[in-house]
Amino acid sequence: MARELSAATKAIVKVTVPALAAHGTDITAAMYLLLFKNEEVRNLFNQSNQGEGGGQTRALAQAILAYAQNIDNLAVLGPAVERIAQKHVGLQILPHHYPYVADALLAAIKQVLGDAATDEVLAAWGEAYWFLADILIGREKQVYEELSSAEGGWSGWRRFRIAGKQRESDIITSFVLEPEDHEAVVRHLPGQYLTFRIAVPGRGEYRRNYSISSAPNGKTYRISVKREPLGVISNYLHDSVMEGDVLDIAPPAGDFFLKEDTTRPIVLLSGGVGLTPMISMLETMTARDGNASVYYVHGAEDGRVHAMGEHVRKLIFAHEGMRSAIFYRTPHSEDRKGVHYDQEGFVTLEWLSENTPLKEADIYLCGPKPFLAVFVNGLAKAGVPKDRIHYEFFGPADDLAA
Repeated sequence: MARELSAATKAIVKVTVPALAAHGTDITAAMYLLLFKNEEVRNLFNQSNQGEGGGQTRALAQAILAYAQNIDNLAVLGPAVERIAQKHVGLQILPHHYPYVADALLAAIKQVLGDAATDEVLAAWGEAYWFLADILIGREKQVYEELSSAEGGWSGWRRFRIAGKQRESDIITSFVLEPEDHEAVVRHLPGQYLTFRIAVPGRGEYRRNYSISSAPNGKTYRISVKREPLGVISNYLHDSVMEGDVLDIAPPAGDFFLKEDTTRPIVLLSGGVGLTPMISMLETMTARDGNASVYYVHGAEDGRVHAMGEHVRKLIFAHEGMRSAIFYRTPHSEDRKGVHYDQEGFVTLEWLSENTPLKEADIYLCGPKPFLAVFVNGLAKAGVPKDRIHYEFFGPADDLAA
């Protein structure tokens, strides 16, 4: 691995920043078109995030721009590099995949920038790409080794049987997963996800991430999946996968997880199916420390789509230091205030400030992008230190500030 980028490469990369700002998504869209000519590489990606205007196209363009803008101070990109490495581990991306990306990226830069992409520019970006790639490959190797050597760990894909399937709401169903070999499973960090490799008859192979919605127990995992109207895999899981069926699963991954060493209060804030990692955290906290100061705050449309409400109430009721507040945007006629939900409307920063210890707490957030855009940015503006705002969202990690 290169110790440091050359001064000449840094200078050229910085000169390309305006072009990347103007044409970044054109470059990444062209890159994916070239990259996906390779079927092995194409199958690594969630195709619903691709294409014109796709989240992954924007996310990669923003990541490349951030890399160029911070080429003199790459330490600031540490959290982003870790997030990417964890995603790669979940998807089982390996060193031999990186040259395909390098070739596609440089060809796309040439295609979009034309004569401005001189040999010197392409050489500089080639060096910059491989410098970052070597960092990622090194970190990913470390994570793979840690997962395979841990108790209950494994490498690659492992076969899991559906040991239980439970309808949680009109749109969310849970699946309990046990290894087909009946051996132990690595204890995930509460908040992490599993990656699935699923072959749908007549549709091909897909890979999807689903947050684990149970506390670590060394024996099984549980995921809770929302049915998306156009979701190939979510509909397949809801309609076609039954108890006893077997799925291929990679080890737990993800950089969003409950910190073990904090003594601060904890606020678990979620919207919609974003409750899944929060349930894992809440179950873990109730088992670990029944007197912990935990505030569980969740927003849903109404009781028909709200999942695991009774389960949360039972967990909270049994522990004196824990509180919960459920918000329904538009309660259904059968929803009873004080039983199924506590507040009507949206969760707000004002409510959180008045009812939870925001200024002292570690805050964990997960939900739809608009939900997170409000709270991640709003909490920071309200004076909550960034190192106490932890968040996860489903899909490409593009810029919430937008």
